[in-house]
Amino acid sequence: MLASMLPTTRNSPLPTVGNKLFSMVYYKLMAKVALFISSLEGGGAERVMVTLANQFAEQGHQVDFLLRNKIGVYLSEVSTKVNLIDLRKARMVQCFVPLVQYLRTECPVGILSSLPYPNMLNILAARLVRTKASVVVREANTPSMRVRSALPLKDRIIERLSTKLCYPYADWVVAVSRGVQRDLCHTTRVPRERIVLIYNPSYTARLLQLRDQPVDHPWFASGQPPVVLGVGRFYPHKGFATLLKAFALVRANHLARLVLLGEGPLRAELEKLAHQLGIADQVSMPGFVENPFAYMRRAAVFVLPSEYEGLPNVLIQAMACGCPVVSTNCPSGPEDILDNGKYGHLVPVGDVEAMANAILRVLEGDAPEVPEEWLLQFHEERVAKQYLQLLLNPTQGRI
Repeated sequence: MLASMLPTTRNSPLPTVGNKLFSMVYYKLMAKVALFISSLEGGGAERVMVTLANQFAEQGHQVDFLLRNKIGVYLSEVSTKVNLIDLRKARMVQCFVPLVQYLRTECPVGILSSLPYPNMLNILAARLVRTKASVVVREANTPSMRVRSALPLKDRIIERLSTKLCYPYADWVVAVSRGVQRDLCHTTRVPRERIVLIYNPSYTARLLQLRDQPVDHPWFASGQPPVVLGVGRFYPHKGFATLLKAFALVRANHLARLVLLGEGPLRAELEKLAHQLGIADQVSMPGFVENPFAYMRRAAVFVLPSEYEGLPNVLIQAMACGCPVVSTNCPSGPEDILDNGKYGHLVPVGDVEAMANAILRVLEGDAPEVPEEWLLQFHEERVAKQYLQLLLNPTQGRI
């Protein structure tokens, strides 16, 4: 039966059934894998899924990428080798039936999802179908922090249902940092051996190409004051209010400017705070940009002020662009990325003065170099291979 599933050509005869080991290896090399997420709107999880889909295809696999809606700024980055499947649904819950139908008809050897709602639907659909596919869910945040956050009640309920009730029925749960891994061990019934640490594929060939592109912003011209850079969605837990307050202290001691790349519901509030602090003329908020890497390449210091994360891609990307970094020591991820402060400054969450002092230290030349060998653990090719090991190998140990 396995041999009948293998592709044939006139010049490449089908392996004999008797050569079972060769057949199994060949099948896995040409396996169909699936990914599932809501859309490709701007965000760290979405960018990671695009990177993985492209890498799976580049490494010789058939790739189906299922989206609730085929929309988002990252659509243009998806490889032509990847088969995009638009479920065309207004709400995530409506994706359940087509996801069940997909698993029944297409029979991928593995399916990967990310974010709480897609993860929950992935697991429920797979268990209903009783698929033999390896069901892999990626946990991109620290669950115990998210359920205590300012997220809408519905999102917090879905988060709890997803992690508490559904995750134990996945074959593998990927934790993107050691902190997330520890949190999952304490907050779910998933056996420890099925919670696998895999870092994000943030160090990419695309980044290396784009980081040297020109920047269309006057503050990055030659001879201008140094720029402090922040990148992310303008949500409460991203901590940009803390960064604005810290920058106000920096400005009292050092000539500098602040650029915040991103968009979100707190824009008006952040703009108002900048005026209240008397730094509005030294703060620029140009919105979402498709190539933040060119900004990272030219900034004097990159700052991550978050209250919590999973594994912040932007911190890795800034380091790969050669930009010195300052980060809150938030749960979770910065400790992993900076090797407990060896490759950048770690400050307590919400500590305005400590953040300002760390920024000043970098502006005055205290910026450790990051060796290439350290960054390779976040390289897209290496990370994709780690995911494929899970997608091609179900545990068969579900609860």
